[in-house]
Amino acid sequence: MDGGVNGTDKPGLGLRLGSGLIWAVWLLFTALWTPVVGLVYILTAWWDRRRYFAGSTFRLGARILIALNPWWSCRTEGSIPDPDLEPFIGVSNHESLADIIIIGTLPFEMKWMSKASIFRIPFLGWMMRMAGDIPVNRGEAHSRANAFEETVRWIERGASVMIFPEGTRSRTSEMLPFRNGAFRLAAQTNRPIQPIAVSGARDAIRKGSMLFGRADVVVRVLEPIPIDGIEGTGTLAAKELRDLARARIEQARQQLNSVDTG
Repeated sequence: MDGGVNGTDKPGLGLRLGSGLIWAVWLLFTALWTPVVGLVYILTAWWDRRRYFAGSTFRLGARILIALNPWWSCRTEGSIPDPDLEPFIGVSNHESLADIIIIGTLPFEMKWMSKASIFRIPFLGWMMRMAGDIPVNRGEAHSRANAFEETVRWIERGASVMIFPEGTRSRTSEMLPFRNGAFRLAAQTNRPIQPIAVSGARDAIRKGSMLFGRADVVVRVLEPIPIDGIEGTGTLAAKELRDLARARIEQARQQLNSVDTG
C-alpha cells in the first residue's frame, strides 16, 4: 500500500497521482451530469413542488461518483424510511467532506442544508440550487434565520431535510457538540428526527486534505425519534431531541467502530 493512503503516513507519489486521477474523473462527470439535472429541473420544477425529480437525479450522481472511486466501498444498514409517508429531519455525525456524497447514496430524497460557499462552486453549486438545497453562512445570524425559514417551507411542501448538527467536521475521532437548529426545526414543525450514523468516512478524505484514502464506509440508518415521544415543548423539546439523537448516533458509531477494529 502506498504511504498515506490510510492517512497515517506521509502521502506518497501513488496516492497523489491516484487522487488527481479520481478528481479529474469526478470533475468531468460533474460537468457532464449538470445538464442532465438541468433538463430534469426544466421539465419538472413547474409542477414538482418538492423538486423530488431534480433532487433525486442530482443525488443519483453521488452513487455514480462512489462507483467511479476504486478506493471507496460503501454499504448501508438499517431500515430505510419512506419520506413520502412522513417527511423528517435527517441528522448525522460529520466525519469527512465525503459524508455529503456517501449519505447522498441513500435511496430517499432530502434537501441538504450546506455551507453557502459550496453553492458558489461551478456545476456542483448549480445542481444543488436546482435540487432545492439550502445555503447557510453559519457565522451570520441573518443567514441562519433565512435558512431556517427556507427549511420550514420545504417541510411544509412535504420534503425531508438533512442537517449536520455538529456544524463542521471534527479533526479527531470524537463527535463535536450538536447544535440546536435541527431539533428546534423538528419541535416547530412536529416532524420526527431521523438519526444516521456514519463510520469509516474519516479515511475517505481527511479534514485539511484533498487526497483520497482507502475507506470502507458504513451508513447506519437508525430508528426515527418521533416528536410526540418528547415530554417538553419548544426549547426544552429541542434539547431533549438533540441529546437523544446524539446518544443514539454515538452508540451506533461505537458499535460500528468496534466491528471494524475487531
